[in-house]
Formats: sequence, C-alpha cells, structure tokens
Amino acid sequence: MRILAAPDKFKGTATAREVADAIADAAESLGHTTATVPMADGGEGTLAALGGANRTSTVTGPLGEPVEAQWRLDQDRAVIEMAQASGLVIAGGRDGNDPLAATTRGVGELIAEAIDAGAGSIIVGVGGSATTDGGLGALEAIGAVQRLRGIDLRVACDVRTSFVDAAEVFGPQKGASPAQVKMLTRRLDVLAETWVAERGVDVRTLERAGAAGGLAGGLATVGAELVDGFDVVAETLGLANAIDAADLVITGEGFVDAESFDGKVVGGVLGLAEAAGVPVVAVAGQVFDGADVRIETISLKEQFGLDRALDDTVACITAAVADHLSAR
Repeated sequence: MRILAAPDKFKGTATAREVADAIADAAESLGHTTATVPMADGGEGTLAALGGANRTSTVTGPLGEPVEAQWRLDQDRAVIEMAQASGLVIAGGRDGNDPLAATTRGVGELIAEAIDAGAGSIIVGVGGSATTDGGLGALEAIGAVQRLRGIDLRVACDVRTSFVDAAEVFGPQKGASPAQVKMLTRRLDVLAETWVAERGVDVRTLERAGAAGGLAGGLATVGAELVDGFDVVAETLGLANAIDAADLVITGEGFVDAESFDGKVVGGVLGLAEAAGVPVVAVAGQVFDGADVRIETISLKEQFGLDRALDDTVACITAAVADHLSAR
C-alpha cells in the first residue's frame, strides 16, 4: 500500500514530524511505501509545518520581558507563530501568567519586522497564547495602518470563537479568575465598540475573531483575513494531492475528541480523505467523546497504558501502527 502520514503534534510528547516519521517507520517495516506531510492547524507547530524558522528576533514577551522569537522569511512570505512571542508557555503557564497584563505586543513587533524585511505576504499562526488583549498590543507595535497597505496578511486560526467570548472560553486556561474573566470580557466589548466607531469593522460578528484572546479580531480591523489554520497549511503543503496519491491516510493527535472535527487536523484530514475516497485512520494518545464512531482510531492508552503512552510516545506510535496495519 501507499500510506500517507499526515498527523498533528502530540502536544508535550512528540512533534508532528516525529509522529509522521514513527508512522512511516511502522509502515515501511511491513513493506509499504510511505510519504509524510506533518501538519498543523494554526496553533503551535504551524511554523515547523511551513518550513521551520530561519530568523530569530528579540521582541517583547507576554509579560513585558524581552524574548527570543523564531520566525520564517522565505522570499517575500513570512510565517509567524504567535506562541513564539506571546505564548502561555513563555509566561510560565496558567500559574505564572498575568491574564490582565499579558500583551501581544511582541507579535506586532514581528509583523513590523517582517514588513521591514520585505515580506509581502504574512501568515500568523495564533494558537497557544497567554493573552486576552484583543490584539491591542500587536496593533500598537505595528503602528500606522498604512504600513500594512499592500500586505497579504492572513491569520491562521485553530478555533472559531467569537471576539467577546474569548475571555470566557479561554481565560481560565490562561490563569484568569472568574472576576478577571468578567473584566476581560468587558475590556473586549469596549474594544469592539471602539473599533466599530473608528474603523467600521465589527469584530463581534466576525467568525474566528476570538482566536488568541482576540488577536485575530484585532488584526482583522487592519485588513487581515481570518482563515482556518488547517486550510492554510494543507494548501501550502499540497495535502490534497498527497491524499489522492495514497491508498491509506494515517493522521493523529494527542487527544482525539469532538473538537478534533472542528477546524483541527484530524477533522480536516478526514474531510479531504473522504472527498478523495481514501480510507483514513487516526492514532491518538487518548480518544474521547465517541470520536471513534466518526473515524477509525488507534488509542495508545488502550494499548499501552497512560504512563507508557506519555513517556515513550514515539515508540508506542510505531508499535501500534505496525500492529494495526498487520491486522488490516
């Protein structure tokens, strides 16, 4: 068989490249032909999926400290991963973060630097943020809106949350207390009203505007296009053509659940594979919400137990996929 490996990362345990290679190793050990297309959906890992970093800049971190942020410039196309500049991990996770003070300023500094370096097209992947500032910090760093004139700015979103709902949906993950969630919600609502008055853009009605605590919506007010991150990555990497050439597609992520089919890699790969008439299997650390009804799954937890699945993820993937293929 011709087997295509097109997984997302297993967050915290294996990169998308490591997962794809593990799937390929399993398939090739059984004599199958393989191809790999490590994927991402606009969240962490998008930069790696689109070629990896080739530049590093010192920018303002989420809590105001300087950080070294990696990004990519290939001819006139820049790829920026907001988690590199304003990510929750940089802020010390939910326990170390200050959800009221966290800023996207560093993302704006990267966008400005990309423009100065000659980028005519900029992709901003917005997952993994520490922030709920509505993109205000980023816009302040970019400065005059005229700087973006003629720039194809696309925001690769991994969620479709509305602008004002961002605080309630994601604030607790970023360390916000119930009282702080209310404050952040009010701040986003006021910001949205201001932008309607000043720029004629109502981010409250714009799908995906709440991604990265409203960064997506903020950038939309200066002309950015908000798109599903999976679609951007899939189009750039030619995923549809790779699926057409395969007899079986194996995708995957750390947790396959109901959300996996709403703008995420597993659901996106499934949709393209079904359209092409190619069977698809998802390998996952754990499977929830009856997701195995929607897609054939391989659960590392069921096969190896949770501890081993977390501690030796890559080896477990190789063994589990080999077992599955042998039984087909």
